This record gives sequence, C-alpha cells and structure tokens, in this order.
Amino acid sequence: MLRANDLTPADLISVFLTVTPDLNAAFPAAFAREVGFEAVPLLCAVEIDVPGALERVLRVMIHCNTAKSAAEISHIYLHGAKALRRDIAQ
Repeated sequence: MLRANDLTPADLISVFLTVTPDLNAAFPAAFAREVGFEAVPLLCAVEIDVPGALERVLRVMIHCNTAKSAAEISHIYLHGAKALRRDIAQ
C-alpha cells in the first residue's frame, strides 16, 4: 500500500487495522511494528460478525500526509476482498 501510493512510514499519521472475527491468532499491529511502523500510532479492532460476510479479511485504513488527491490514491484489495469494493479495487 505504501509503495503503490509513494508513501513512507514518515508520511503516516496513524493506521487503523480491522480483522474479521475468525482472524484471532495475532495482533495485526504487532506485525506492523515489525515491518517498520515503529513510530506510527496503530489501532486494531474486530469487524462486526455479520452472517454471510466475507471471512479472513484484514482491512487497513491509513491516514497520511500526501499531495495526492483522493482520485490519485491506489486502494489495494487482494484476492476475494476485491468483491468488497469492485468500484475502486485495483
């Protein structure tokens, strides 16, 4: 996501991570710290457990400083998650 939007961890204000209830073996923020987000405020939450919702989904909302317009931002959806936002999935 950072590479696709020409960002570095220094550009980040905060990151909000959510997981579906079935993903409960580790904290996503712990991994984010391991890969370079040491100085970025991070928050994790569990998505609402809606019957029939897509499982095994990790969502990441990045708040950042950028000169790009909203239309220039690349929204990354991998594998089955593309079904969540076909209108903006790359």
